[in-house]
Amino acid sequence: MTKVGGAAADYLDERVSLGSLLKKNLRKVFPDHWSFLLGEIALYSFVILLLSGVFLTFFFKPSTAEVVYNGSYVPLRGIKMSEAYASTLEISFDVRAGLLMRQIHHWAALFFVAAMTVHMLRVFFTGAFRKPRELNWVIGVTLLILGVVEGFAGYSLPDDLLSGTGLRIASGIILSIPIIGTYVHFLTFGGEFPGHDFIPRLYTVHVLLIPGIILALITAHLILLVYQKHTQYPGPGRRNDNVVGQPLLPVYMAKAGGFFFVVFGVTALLGAIAQINPIWSYGPYTPTQITAGSQPDWYMGWLEGLLRIMPAWEFVLFGYTFSMNVFVPGVVAFCGFIILLALYPFIEAWVTGDKREHHILDRPRNQATRTAIGVAGVTWYGLAWLAGGNDLLATHFHVSINAITWFMRIAIFAGPVLAFIITKRICLGLQRRDREKVLHGRETGIIKRLPHGEFIEVHEPISAEERYLLTQHEVPKPLELGPEYDENGVRWSNGRMSRFRAALSRWYFADRVEKPTAEELKAIESGHGHH
Repeated sequence: MTKVGGAAADYLDERVSLGSLLKKNLRKVFPDHWSFLLGEIALYSFVILLLSGVFLTFFFKPSTAEVVYNGSYVPLRGIKMSEAYASTLEISFDVRAGLLMRQIHHWAALFFVAAMTVHMLRVFFTGAFRKPRELNWVIGVTLLILGVVEGFAGYSLPDDLLSGTGLRIASGIILSIPIIGTYVHFLTFGGEFPGHDFIPRLYTVHVLLIPGIILALITAHLILLVYQKHTQYPGPGRRNDNVVGQPLLPVYMAKAGGFFFVVFGVTALLGAIAQINPIWSYGPYTPTQITAGSQPDWYMGWLEGLLRIMPAWEFVLFGYTFSMNVFVPGVVAFCGFIILLALYPFIEAWVTGDKREHHILDRPRNQATRTAIGVAGVTWYGLAWLAGGNDLLATHFHVSINAITWFMRIAIFAGPVLAFIITKRICLGLQRRDREKVLHGRETGIIKRLPHGEFIEVHEPISAEERYLLTQHEVPKPLELGPEYDENGVRWSNGRMSRFRAALSRWYFADRVEKPTAEELKAIESGHGHH
């Protein structure tokens, strides 16, 4: 057996240089910073989704054909329901380990989207999306949206009352699209809602189309990651030998394998002890009913909140009804947010005029405007998400639901602005504190009285490594506006756009904190810069 394996290896090595290829790539160094594990959690959750999903496909029947349930769950016996709902009940109560696998699958879906969300936030706040990694950022945003759509399709398949309510909302959003909404709806649902062919279509999309696209995008993402190398945090690293990571084999593979089983163990534990999506409590979907206090999975809550707080605006024009109360939050806000998120690297590069390659990550405090924009976006998302539970907030805290709705309508605009201002002030304050630490050292808490009676606090000089970490960043200046006319006295055609870009650049870099000068740093090194 060993000879056969060796011969096969020699055969491949002679034709595709397998040995040199493996030797080069298997020694690739991966960063060991904890934040890089967020992407791994998303990857491992997707693997768990694939494995548990294969198990569930053996028993689920994607059909809307009406049957009478005679299974193990007594309260629903004798009730007419779709075959999809009946098969989901069968998985939950009659298939060995079926309920465990259903719940593992659902928890893994939640972890998949959550890990991608937090990973994207880490990439955003550290500036890892900058050139040459803009394409990987767009791939990441696409993966995040596909994960959300895949999750929505997954919990809609059982055809229970809760998932049917979510599909009815999706149907209303599609119908709100002016002019073409009806045609798109008929194409999607195969007719009037709920449509007899929709569950089989949704099943194909859920188990084949979207997973295939996600798998292809993950592969492209990893190829780009290997080709472009990982970004690194500033500084010489946390290890004494200045190594910033570990080689793929044997160290990183062993750690990654162990971490996969940690993620799988946590998911399996939650699947075993934490109930999620108990479809038997909701009953089969009927268009005339709706569950009380129905809530979607967390990643769809923000869209639900936007729909709840949008005023009931609609008008009729040329015989078409334009439902702004559904179209604006469900289509304009949703698509606009996604497009803005995907294009942000290109927008920032255009505003700042920065066309260089970046491989060192930023400390969020040193990019005050970007950090403030990110916090403002998170605040907007959080408020929209919170508005999705306005009915539960009203019942639990005994507050008028109208008062909560109006508060959210105002806060969704005022909250991000306030968050932007506060975050930027905090970042600038942290920059000033870092500058003072470099110039005067670290506060020791020791108070000393000078001969002439003055009390001062003794400062301890910081290490050269820490001083480098606090001063290695750049402090860019705003773009300068060039001449409005060329040498022949002809106005530039893009003069107005140039002024707009320069104004945005001044706003982006406003109130920046300058680093200590070379003379000040030299004085510190000579021992004259500390009290």
